[in-house]
Amino acid sequence: MPVTQFDIKEKYRYQNGFGCHFESEAVEGALPIGHISPQKPPLGLRGCTASCRRDGAAYYSADGDLLIVPQEGALDIRTEFGWLLVRPMEIAVIPRGVKYRVGLTAEFVVTCKFNGKLFETRQPHTPFDVVAWQGNYYPYKYDLGRFNTIGTISFDHPDPSIFTVLSAPSPVPGTAIADFVVFPPRWLVGEDTFRPPWYHRNTMSEFMGLIAGAYDAKKAGAGGFAPGGASLHNVMSGHGPDAESCEAAREAPLEPAKVGAGSCAFMFESCLMLGVSEWGLRRCRKVQHGYSEESWGGVRNHWQLPPGKTVKSHLVD
Repeated sequence: MPVTQFDIKEKYRYQNGFGCHFESEAVEGALPIGHISPQKPPLGLRGCTASCRRDGAAYYSADGDLLIVPQEGALDIRTEFGWLLVRPMEIAVIPRGVKYRVGLTAEFVVTCKFNGKLFETRQPHTPFDVVAWQGNYYPYKYDLGRFNTIGTISFDHPDPSIFTVLSAPSPVPGTAIADFVVFPPRWLVGEDTFRPPWYHRNTMSEFMGLIAGAYDAKKAGAGGFAPGGASLHNVMSGHGPDAESCEAAREAPLEPAKVGAGSCAFMFESCLMLGVSEWGLRRCRKVQHGYSEESWGGVRNHWQLPPGKTVKSHLVD
């Protein structure tokens, strides 16, 4: 199985699998054999306190799970369940209510996100004092280099959901509160096909970013984005490949081609409308104000009415 070759080598051991029932002991014997919820744990499931006296902080979200997608720099995350070393090209999920931070301290300020607002409490000991735990609710991470991309081996495009890594379904069948999607290196072999993602609009909001390399439907520079950049196409906003990508795809020979080498783009897709904060819209001073014109202003109209045909609809001028 292919994996990402990281510059920063792994230093922790993990229990493998998603949705599995795991257990772990910080102190031997904390989990009695044959007991799931013992009435009297021999050591107490919260019997440890920190011995290091340093100021620090911890955080958890009471509102929902946290999906972390690092773009640059490794994150050495400590949770109540243990450590995660999360590097670019890996993702991590911190479940709802799980406290985490980077580092170990004794004097803690615990920040909680609740109903969209932040609250703080102070405590004289570490929140990472779990002696042992068991169950199937825990943080995890995933190497995006392991994602098995699939696609057509004949013509046309399969449904874009083939790129979905994680999904949180909504109450409406067929839609998601959030899909996490990646576009890793892959082969394009479709015959008689415009191979880049097609021009479209739909009922989903699409927030897209770039971890590394260059996205095959957005040329770096004017109208494109570099690693660390992002774009937002909200509900029913038309979008698609920029002009340069469009023309390149029209002229490219239809032979097998590898795209996205050394690249990985991602997208959060949601059935909900996504707002933009005041910082993101103005104070960051990073908004590409000419985005629409720079991306699609140069797209040429190649459609012509076939000879001998007449227009029978008011939808065509």
